[in-house]
Amino acid sequence: MSTKKKLLLGAAGSAAAGEALDVDEVFSTYLYEGNNTFGPHTITNGIDLSGEGGLVWIKSRDSASSHGLYDTERGATKYLQSNAKSAEATLSLGLTSFNSNGFSVDYSHYADSHVSWTFRKAPKFFDVVSWTGTNATNNLNHNLGSVPGMIIIKNRTDASTSWIVWHRSLGGNDKGLKLETTTSTVTNTNYFANTAPTSTTFSVGAHNWTNGLNDQMIAYVFAHNNNDGEFGPDSDQDVIKFGSYTGNGSTDGPEINLGFEVQWVMVKRTDAANDWIILDVMRDFSTTGTKQLFANTSDSETGTDTGHRARPTSTGFKIVDSRGAVNNSSGTYIYMAIRRGPLAVPEDATKVFDVNNYSSNSNSTVFNTGFDVDMNINSEVTSGSARYNFARLIGSNYLNTDGTTVENGGPATVLSSQSNIIDLNAGWWGAQSNVISYSWRRAPGYFDVVAYTGTGSNRTVSHNLGVAPEMMWIKNRDASEDWIVYHKDVGATKYLMLSRTNAETTNSTRFNDTAPTASVFTVGTDQSVNSPSGHGHIAYLFATVAGVSKVGSYTGTGSTLNIDCGFSSGARFVLIKRTNDTNEWTLFDTVRGIVAGNDPYLYLSNTDAEVNAADFIDPYSAGFSLTGVSSLTNDNGDSYIFYAIA
Repeated sequence: MSTKKKLLLGAAGSAAAGEALDVDEVFSTYLYEGNNTFGPHTITNGIDLSGEGGLVWIKSRDSASSHGLYDTERGATKYLQSNAKSAEATLSLGLTSFNSNGFSVDYSHYADSHVSWTFRKAPKFFDVVSWTGTNATNNLNHNLGSVPGMIIIKNRTDASTSWIVWHRSLGGNDKGLKLETTTSTVTNTNYFANTAPTSTTFSVGAHNWTNGLNDQMIAYVFAHNNNDGEFGPDSDQDVIKFGSYTGNGSTDGPEINLGFEVQWVMVKRTDAANDWIILDVMRDFSTTGTKQLFANTSDSETGTDTGHRARPTSTGFKIVDSRGAVNNSSGTYIYMAIRRGPLAVPEDATKVFDVNNYSSNSNSTVFNTGFDVDMNINSEVTSGSARYNFARLIGSNYLNTDGTTVENGGPATVLSSQSNIIDLNAGWWGAQSNVISYSWRRAPGYFDVVAYTGTGSNRTVSHNLGVAPEMMWIKNRDASEDWIVYHKDVGATKYLMLSRTNAETTNSTRFNDTAPTASVFTVGTDQSVNSPSGHGHIAYLFATVAGVSKVGSYTGTGSTLNIDCGFSSGARFVLIKRTNDTNEWTLFDTVRGIVAGNDPYLYLSNTDAEVNAADFIDPYSAGFSLTGVSSLTNDNGDSYIFYAIA
């Protein structure tokens, strides 16, 4: 935890007015499997519900079953259904407890795959308000500290009442939408007493849906950040926004610029009947597809039309569907959007990088990483095998670092089966005993992923690394092109190829002779990085974080050479490439062995089985130590680049 964050935290461990909170502390999309047995199933998502309060929204992805909404105001086991008018009910085997780091559920969740969305109460983000209805104008207090962006109200007592939604973009305080139906905007001055909410209150009038006499009412109140969010290390970042857009009826639809990359979006058409569509990046809200759920129906994830509705961008999201649900020509739409986290530079490498093999877990090729994986490289090691590359932004598709092949379809379970899991079992490796897996999480200053479309003209591409990338890998996903590599110590006038052994090559068409900055990187006109045919591209951006990662270079000595990365317990992962002459991209890791003796190594640039016939690398607490003479790692007078993770 940063010093500033520690100072801002109060005695209860929470921050006032949203200060210093990360979006990961107030919102979570968590995927889990029902255990189909009686007894608690604990979901650890890092959200303090017992101490701070909030809402957990759960939906089966496999079954046509209702959404279950549980909040701390009403207590565990008390649920509402967003897809029905039903009154509050008690489910003793539903959500059974709100915990300091998540929640627990019981048998009612069977063996289905589930998604849960957790909203923690916090200023400038979310609040829950309960009251007894008066059937008269009533001004109710909330704790957002800012004007709400959306309010969702339900009469918990009366099963004949609709969920009613106020949204800042509906065009008036006499207008609302019904959450449990597809209907367009409805008008009634009594819903919200025709009164705009303020930073401290919202109003309800003489209407049974929002203020039924002596009925028990609940409101979910969401903030709208407009350059006044108080999140992140410097307490100055927005994490939640509400707005609207007008459709154009094209697959090249509107692009919504929020100033941040989204992880969760809900969209509703307001001028005609259409569903409330919920998208999140954990369930393949990506550049290749959209798995959607509807707040107003019990449909399963596979029971809905899973056409490609939208895709995330580095600054928001873009509509890529011409259909009426999200993009009817001249149709009007509202949205709710939540920012991707984390917002802080990592301090612990184990929270953002995982290396694992079959012997480290009981599931063979199902790897428990401890974090949601954004990028993964995996391969068999004892036999020749491709080096497979998955990324959350390209859905279930994959690339190969060892070649030029285009993007191919893989199993949907790899990154979207469960949270904190990389699943290379079903439909991929099966129960192999010789697989190695490397997983990265995106985080400021450390690692970022950007998907973009080529234009064929010199251009810049926005990214969210927050610092100038020190190394980049770029691949044309739609054409047989090499992986192009930028490295700070090679420079922007030259490039390397991850998929080849070639030495550095001088060329201006890859990076337009322009070094990347903290907000953009530049690509030239070459098809490998910027196809004129509008091909999709993926870029992986790496940087140095003190004590976590190191991007650097050295000159070989042909004798023992200690590489100081600023680590305290040595490097778990080391990638080395000779740059002034041909040689492979050579990879070492501590799971297979960085020891005082022969060390197994793989090449990212070809499919060879690992080699364990020489001692090229030894442990060194500050980084890694190179031993002896080897053209791969330490030839006298040769130039090398490296990337290491603690």
